Amino acid sequence: MTRAKSTLEQWRILQAVVDFGGYAQAAEKLNKSQSSLNHAVAKLQHQLGIELLEVKGRKAYLTQQGEVLLRRSRHVTQAVNELEQLASNLEQGWEPTLTIAREIIYPMESLVCALNAFLPHSRGTRIIMLDSVITGTQELILQGKVDIAICAGVPPKGYLSEPLCEQELYLVCHPSHPLADLGTIEDDKLLAQYLQLVIKDTGVQSNIDIGWLKAEQRWTVSNFHEAKVILNQGIGFCWIPSFLVQEELASGKLVRLHLDGSQKRRIMLSLVIPNRDQQGPASKLLASLILKQHGIEPTNSN
Repeated sequence: MTRAKSTLEQWRILQAVVDFGGYAQAAEKLNKSQSSLNHAVAKLQHQLGIELLEVKGRKAYLTQQGEVLLRRSRHVTQAVNELEQLASNLEQGWEPTLTIAREIIYPMESLVCALNAFLPHSRGTRIIMLDSVITGTQELILQGKVDIAICAGVPPKGYLSEPLCEQELYLVCHPSHPLADLGTIEDDKLLAQYLQLVIKDTGVQSNIDIGWLKAEQRWTVSNFHEAKVILNQGIGFCWIPSFLVQEELASGKLVRLHLDGSQKRRIMLSLVIPNRDQQGPASKLLASLILKQHGIEPTNSN
């Protein structure tokens, strides 16, 4: 391994001389003697074999070579600062990675708003977001594979949950679909005659799909975006979260079906922390920010 000719301290001193406008100003800011800074920069230039600074009057100016190397040096010193901060964070129990399970009927915009508020305080924590459906979310919770989960319906037995919001699902189809001309559908058996689009459960141990499941003909897809592509071709009908079809309904690309007694469905979404006893500070902060998105003040346990 080749030994480095220069040190981080030398590059930091060079940066300070440039940033503060000279040796005297940098010495004052760094609480060092001016002669020690002169010596450090002179030694750095000697070690590298090129001039980095030239003094004009009482000010030091970068040479062209110095400008190039100074830019690169800032990346290096910043990376070292981040590495040292990460080590400090890990010592304090700050998690390097957080994994979040998001039931796909929970609006991504709400989660992104919470993550945006989390970002300035994240200390470099990496975020992994998993889209999950029904028992898929529950399996991730039970298996301890996620730090935070946004779960639809009743959470797994034995896990505390904090209700966040209710999500409405609308029954929709394309305006050219035969169901669109029927007005109010009084008997849901009529729906059984047509193709239904359902969303695949992401669970491994179960096979429960999203939607009313009495239709003989069903196409199962992975998410609602795929379902909308199919609906826009005039194929099938589907229960879809209201926030995902507002634009299509407003523009007339899709229409709502009026099913007697079941025009829309509501599903409660809740926040679940699978392992509260070992929840770290990053997870606690992010969980509190998710709650605040819904006007909920976190308790001390969160």
